[in-house]
Amino acid sequence: MQAEEPGPRGLIGTARDERARAALAMVFGEGVRPLRMTEAVFDALLVGWARQQSARHLSEGTKRRGAALVTRFQAETGSWPWQWTALRVDEWLEDLACPPKRRSVSTLRSYQATLRTFLDYLTDERYPWVAICEVEFGVRPVQVIDARNAIAHNVEYEGRPGRRPLSREELVMFFDHCDARVSDRRARGRKGALAAFRDAALFKTIYAFGLRRQEAARLEVHDFSENAHRPSFGRYGSLSVRYGKASRGSAPKRRNVLTVFDWSVEVIEQYIEEVRPLYKPEDRSGLWLTERGGRISSEQVTERFGEYRDELGLPGELSPHALRHSYVTHLIEDGWDELFVRMQVGHRYASTTALYTGVSGDYKNEAMSRVLRAQLGGEGLD
Repeated sequence: MQAEEPGPRGLIGTARDERARAALAMVFGEGVRPLRMTEAVFDALLVGWARQQSARHLSEGTKRRGAALVTRFQAETGSWPWQWTALRVDEWLEDLACPPKRRSVSTLRSYQATLRTFLDYLTDERYPWVAICEVEFGVRPVQVIDARNAIAHNVEYEGRPGRRPLSREELVMFFDHCDARVSDRRARGRKGALAAFRDAALFKTIYAFGLRRQEAARLEVHDFSENAHRPSFGRYGSLSVRYGKASRGSAPKRRNVLTVFDWSVEVIEQYIEEVRPLYKPEDRSGLWLTERGGRISSEQVTERFGEYRDELGLPGELSPHALRHSYVTHLIEDGWDELFVRMQVGHRYASTTALYTGVSGDYKNEAMSRVLRAQLGGEGLD
């Protein structure tokens, strides 16, 4: 008897099995079949996703956070990625939004975006995972997050309401407190005078140049240079920021920030020429050093700021970023051109700079008066 030829369904099944065998060989090696297939595929999936992100030039931190979130979601829902449903994602996010966790909308959106990106990779048939899941687990993975259940971004700023610039009075009080700690440590001959002087110079520099904490922590001594238009500032007329906030998949952005405050030159000059050498630095190029001679970290900048903030009784929501907000606000209030301010702080859009400002009521009233004068030709306004 002649063997019966397989029908269309049989041919499809055979082709699918062949694709699955080729996919398994691609992932685990020819002829290799893991004993615990489910866990092995999940681990290999994370490795493959990390490689794909590396090819897109995403940072190591982005890859680590993404893998941690996917692993966390899998553990907390008890389901593997090829089993995920829109309902599971919605319930998980809803739980995070409720007490006692109360994650912010922006945080939940970032979680959702990470899971969506991961599922894009899993369901992309250019990779082996769809073929493996169909044969080994009997299910075809699908993208369960799209415009219908994605968290909408309806407002430009979703930060905490307590995040704001320091008022001029608070700023003076903060810097006076930094200086007082230096004087106190010196007068008593107590340990920590060098660290106190470094902190004072660090926070004043963050404000004077509108820096993010990472930008400040990674500064080097040679990042300062002359400004031909302000020779009185000497070698401290301009600052090269080499580790600005990066766009997704890009290297850190660079920018040059011009010195605008006369007093900042004296602060930086004294720290570099008189105080920093006393640290006997191991790192000869780093600007802000620890007691052991290494570079200060971004986390240490936040910790030190929080210590001074709490001693003064300022709101706990304030962070070193408040100094950057204050820089933008005070320059705008003092009449500096908005485009110049935007270039100084490295904002791409004017709307971002506008969100940074916390201008005073007097400034808003004055700005409104200027608009009305322009519209009414100056009539009736004194």
